[in-house]
Amino acid sequence: MRLRLYGYWRSSSAWRVRIALGLKGLEYESRPVHLLRNGGEQHEADYLRLNPMAQLPTLEVEERGELRHLTQSLAIIDWLEQLQPEPSILSSEPWARFRALEIAEIVNSGMQPLQNLSVLQAVERLGSSKQEWVRPFLTRGLAALERKLDGGPFALGEQPSLADLCIVPQLYSTRRFGIDLGDFPSLLRVEATCRAHPAFEAAHPDRQVDAKPKGN
Repeated sequence: MRLRLYGYWRSSSAWRVRIALGLKGLEYESRPVHLLRNGGEQHEADYLRLNPMAQLPTLEVEERGELRHLTQSLAIIDWLEQLQPEPSILSSEPWARFRALEIAEIVNSGMQPLQNLSVLQAVERLGSSKQEWVRPFLTRGLAALERKLDGGPFALGEQPSLADLCIVPQLYSTRRFGIDLGDFPSLLRVEATCRAHPAFEAAHPDRQVDAKPKGN
């Protein structure tokens, strides 16, 4: 089986999948898709055939000559969990599984879509400041996440879970909008734990082949 991940170095959704692949020890080929170049390579016909929503990421799975294209980060991560259950990132125990999915959806549904490039471009076309528009939504989400953590080194205990895969990229994105994270010490504690984990380190945007050089 060959895996190819179409993503963008700073895409939080692609970042989640990179972490999952690393945790599972699965090798993959990176295929960068630039979200800004020439109006956005995600809108080009070749990519739209893979992902009709023109979104990232897309995981291409090649097996026995057959190609499948998986989209939507949480669905991809669930597939990876079924493909290789260990180490688990989504518990089979009902309450633990719910808590991880709940945190993931706070990010995936309540925060990340509001900062998407297409949404922010639409906000700017309406004459509003994208940063001023999005900050209240992100701050509300951070406050909710802070209350949902259980006090362990990771978001929900001693091992990384789907919750951590969503939190870490979201904190990175939140900083880009000028939000002070000092009011969220539990989130910062979880982030620090994750940063020390090899799978999280390898998935960091600055480590990607298409990363923009610092200072540019």
